[in-house]
Amino acid sequence: METVNIVENVAFNLLKQAVIYLPEDVKQALQKAYAEETSEAGKTQLKAILDNVELAEKYQAPICQDTGTIIFYVKAGAEAKNLDKIEEALIKATRRATVEVPLRPNSVNPFTQKNSGDNTGRLIPYVNWEIVLGDSIELTVMPKGGGSENVCISGMLVPGEGIKGLKKFVVDAVLKAGAKPCPPNILGVGIGGGSDIAMKIAKKALLRPLNVPNSDPEIARLEKEILEAVNMTGIGPMGLGGKTTVLGVNINYAYRHPASYPAAVAFNCWAARRATARIGADRKVEYLTHKVE
Repeated sequence: METVNIVENVAFNLLKQAVIYLPEDVKQALQKAYAEETSEAGKTQLKAILDNVELAEKYQAPICQDTGTIIFYVKAGAEAKNLDKIEEALIKATRRATVEVPLRPNSVNPFTQKNSGDNTGRLIPYVNWEIVLGDSIELTVMPKGGGSENVCISGMLVPGEGIKGLKKFVVDAVLKAGAKPCPPNILGVGIGGGSDIAMKIAKKALLRPLNVPNSDPEIARLEKEILEAVNMTGIGPMGLGGKTTVLGVNINYAYRHPASYPAAVAFNCWAARRATARIGADRKVEYLTHKVE
């Protein structure tokens, strides 16, 4: 089979896996939140979410009616072949998944307001490229729901305020978002670079599993501090009150200009969908986040 056909089939499988099966680390975080929740309303909402996750797997149906905007992350080995054909393969996989999974059509022309009907259109699915050593291709898909996307925020902080200003920025973002992003949420926090870079790395931070700590101990400690702070808001599951407003905080950063302190918060709803696979030069496929029989 041609590499491009393999990419299309793998991307289709990843889309199906992502929208039906919640990643194990997210499921475990939800189960932990349910066990520790003291608010009756919050516990009821978490039970409904966990039941929903179970039913999605049982009936092979998407865990949320909003199957999101399709975003792919491609780690392409510098020696891999046919890289120029990958984006077309991803588009074909998205069209196929829309019909066969199925996915709700979520791609709308911002000028004509016309829905393409197949989750594709100009720059959608969006593809993030990263060139790495080797000859393999790693694909990750993140179907990003509209509710959580609507409250993503970026801003320019005062450099002199430093980490204290960053903490306030994140807590304020959570308070402003309230129930809109269907909490409990996962937060990707991007710091530095420029305004576009901060949001790009914030969103990419959402791909790190909740049970994988930050490799930098200082940043890991900051993530924990921010997590504790945002959960003190009491917004709770679905905004009805409770201990768990956010399941995890993942921070990513880039060096910044001395005069600028860009920051961004990317929200993901509890249905934090993602799936990853690697395609070797020998065309062998390894699914990294989900079991495939």
